[in-house]
Amino acid sequence: MASTVLLLLALSYFPSPTGKRTCDDATGYGPIFEEEPVDVVYIEDSPDGRISMNCRARANPPASYRWRRDNWEIKVMEQPDEHYSLVGGNLVITNPIQKKHAGTYVCVARNIYGTVISKEARVKFGFLGEFPDEERDPVYVKEGQGAVLLCVPPKAWPEEVTYRWIYNEFPVFLNTDRRRFVSQRTGNLYIAKVEAQDAGNYSCFVSSPVLGKSVFSKFIPLIPSPPEDGEERKYPADIRVKFPDTTAMLASNITLECFALGNPIPDIVWRKVDATDLPPNHEISESGAVLHLYNVQYEDVGSYDCEAINTKGKDWHKAWLYVESAPEWAETINNTMKDIGSEHTMRCVASGKPFPFIRWYKDGYMYGKGELKFSSLTFADSGMYQCIAENYWGIKYANAELRVIACPPTFEFNPVKKQLLGAKDGRVVIECKPRAAPRPRYTWTKGKEVLYNSSRISIMFDGSLEILNATKNDEGLYTCFAENDRGKANSSGYLTITEATDITVAPEDTEVQVGDEVILKCTASFDPMLDITFIWAIDFRVIDFNAEWQHYERVMVGFEDGVGDLRIKNVQIWHEGRYTCTAQTVVDNDTAYCDLKVVGVPGPPGVIRVEEIGDTSVKLWWSKAAEHNSPILYYTIQTRHYWALYEDDWRNASTSPTILDGSMERAEVTDLYPWMEYQFRIIATNEYGSGEASIPSLKIKTWDAPPVVSPTDLAGYGGRNGEIIITWTPVEPWYFYGKKFGYIVAFKPHDAYDWWYETISDPETRRHVHRDTYFIPTEEDFLVREFQVKIKSFNVKGDGPYTLTKVIYYPRDVPTEPPTDIYARPVSSTEALVWWLPVVDTGVRYWRKYDDPEPGANRIFVPASVNQTRLENMLPDSHYLIEVRAYNGAGLGPPGEMCEMFTKRPHPPRMWRYISWTGKWLYVWWDHIQYDWFGNISFPLYYKVMFRKTGYIYGKVYITGWHFMDFPMPQVGDYELMVRGRYEGGDGPIRKIKILGQASTITPTLSLVSLVLLALCIVGLEI
Repeated sequence: MASTVLLLLALSYFPSPTGKRTCDDATGYGPIFEEEPVDVVYIEDSPDGRISMNCRARANPPASYRWRRDNWEIKVMEQPDEHYSLVGGNLVITNPIQKKHAGTYVCVARNIYGTVISKEARVKFGFLGEFPDEERDPVYVKEGQGAVLLCVPPKAWPEEVTYRWIYNEFPVFLNTDRRRFVSQRTGNLYIAKVEAQDAGNYSCFVSSPVLGKSVFSKFIPLIPSPPEDGEERKYPADIRVKFPDTTAMLASNITLECFALGNPIPDIVWRKVDATDLPPNHEISESGAVLHLYNVQYEDVGSYDCEAINTKGKDWHKAWLYVESAPEWAETINNTMKDIGSEHTMRCVASGKPFPFIRWYKDGYMYGKGELKFSSLTFADSGMYQCIAENYWGIKYANAELRVIACPPTFEFNPVKKQLLGAKDGRVVIECKPRAAPRPRYTWTKGKEVLYNSSRISIMFDGSLEILNATKNDEGLYTCFAENDRGKANSSGYLTITEATDITVAPEDTEVQVGDEVILKCTASFDPMLDITFIWAIDFRVIDFNAEWQHYERVMVGFEDGVGDLRIKNVQIWHEGRYTCTAQTVVDNDTAYCDLKVVGVPGPPGVIRVEEIGDTSVKLWWSKAAEHNSPILYYTIQTRHYWALYEDDWRNASTSPTILDGSMERAEVTDLYPWMEYQFRIIATNEYGSGEASIPSLKIKTWDAPPVVSPTDLAGYGGRNGEIIITWTPVEPWYFYGKKFGYIVAFKPHDAYDWWYETISDPETRRHVHRDTYFIPTEEDFLVREFQVKIKSFNVKGDGPYTLTKVIYYPRDVPTEPPTDIYARPVSSTEALVWWLPVVDTGVRYWRKYDDPEPGANRIFVPASVNQTRLENMLPDSHYLIEVRAYNGAGLGPPGEMCEMFTKRPHPPRMWRYISWTGKWLYVWWDHIQYDWFGNISFPLYYKVMFRKTGYIYGKVYITGWHFMDFPMPQVGDYELMVRGRYEGGDGPIRKIKILGQASTITPTLSLVSLVLLALCIVGLEI
């Protein structure tokens, strides 16, 4: 028998030793590279003065090393050299010389099993040339025209250099912007429109980041001159920096440059032809002149267009991007051991673009191309093989050892089992697997009887003995004899026949509802001298009871053997399937099946497509939800728009038809807001309830339309010096219905015919003040003059309806009657309520009696329809004076009787805490604020608790009179939980708890460290 061993290593240029390989010769192996040389760029003035190229291979016996330069062996040991030395497997070049030491190097590793060579590594000498000493010619240009300053850089290696320009003196570098651009491909400086301030001297500055060296050119004078007629001439965009057709390697980064001259300065626009947008892996920099594509993929292939635009014209440039790739193995070789004289095929398949070329090496020498086929292996075929795939972008190595062996049969490592068991009426296989090469001939005996192939007994190809329908008569001593041209051997074992294992109670097909519990029966009879175990599988996947303990467990029935029932707890939809019970002993097994049918709420509908978008309606298409063994009764469509209060603020949508039965897969959603961003989701319902919602659709925006909602609470009054003050409540943003939303205010004297109009462009404006001498009252006017006002909304699509006409008044004199019965009381440490008997519109002032000056008092104005107001932003535990006056457009009336009061003391700071009792629920509590019977400290009426995802403005708000609550632990993402008291005077300060997503893994038994970490998440915020 022959044997082959293939090891992934590098090739060798030394021939492998030939000779016999025995079956015991398996502990050694050929070289396997652990470290290979890499490309080196050497700087001639390097202080180190040497090059070190590393090479290390794992081998048994250890490998010896040689090196080659440009396919010529470096004989370090035979011909010592002052430059070359070998340290272990590493090649050290001291004081390298470019003509003598630049080139391509490979490391060669060898032992008795074969030779491998490393990947090629190139040694190159880095340099950056100097600019010529000749003076540069000046560049003359008129202001407003474009200019190009040529760099003409010196040669360099590596070729990757960066360019900048010095302005007048070093180290003042020119800053690039929309007007000025430095090409990193040529180094040239481009100025789209020259200005007078650009006059000066410019020098091209070239830097090599690898060498750490820079050079700069002679200065180029730029001399702008003013335009002849005194005005800059405008001219269209003219692209001067054009990116060429580019071929990039897969997963690399590329840069495309495009810059134009022009006056006005052109704008650069990038597009991918035949695509709606640039690839997602793009980035635009240098004020639009540079397009970066990162991690380029095959889908990025195509034509890219650069367009330069200004008011005088445009120019464009188009070029192609191609993507290719280095070789990658689709199929490779492995260590193989083969019998002498056997057939063998070695194959390598590589992918890449362009398609890689495949070649083979054996022990360091070229051996062939394509596929290697051996019709009859010999010892000479043993050795180290290398398969190499290569194209323009790279080279890939696959290395392995092929070992051809021969040896006589031996049962030392794998004898026939001494004690053999077989089931009655079953199939018995007695294995015979000696180590031998070439393959031996097999003979079996039972006692002294030689066995031959029959309808019930047969000797298999691999030497095993097969007995069908075994009986007690088949018990006895069986011996396997193996023989080849190298020798022979035998091994024996005794066969005992046991009772067959048989399932007596099989599991039955069952139907169960989601959340219920079910037991699947399985009982078996078996030979009492054996142990039995039951293996359960669902859809042929074995159930892991340790990992899936939440739902699966074995049912223990006392000490009764032969019972292997399965209990499924809290059944879910994914538990449906075919369950297999296998009763198994060391000898045989028996299997029974049953189908579990799970009924429950439907699954989520498929991906939603939104089409035919209108201003108030869209059409949705979706794929049917999983019924889960109960027909879908109907679907519900829900919407969430841009102004939703929180992430889960989904609302049922109006649809056409109104009822969406379970057979439907499309519908029209109606009554949407125009010019509003929406998402949609769909929920299916059957007789067991509503299922999980679908994944939300992509965000869409309805078309715009004229507004239909006008501002509310229209009011106003006349003021002094001909002022008319008009107030209203603005329209909510979801009623804007389009861009450029605003208001048109119309007003006129009651007896006038023509209306005056004012346009308000800010949709959040609440009042308008109009001043006109035409409205200044005279002595002949009425005591109070009437005006009519109305208001409507508008946007780019048109105007909305006017409100009803409102009458406002222009008063002659200030109010003469003061408010009466003024009363105030504190409601918290920072707020108070004040009441009075109303007269007309009222103004309230309040200030601290001894600490604040009266002119700096806080002011509040309320309409005549209100006789109370809330005073806010007061200081705790302070003595306040409160003054109430009537007012109109002419001014303030006399004050009412002064009112005094004290604000309450603030409640003491409280400690807020939380703890998780389970992995799914978060239990939160806080210190309750005790009631103050004297009324001097604020007492909360109830608590408001908000639970929201980190980064979101809105969340769910809960109200409770208790000082504790429980919430579901967040499974994904981080959350914030905020608690604040609600007092008679309003909301109190906030306390915030930050909950990290991994907190969901907290178990009921929290360690002290966990509690400390949780406590550190508590953060107090300002009011």
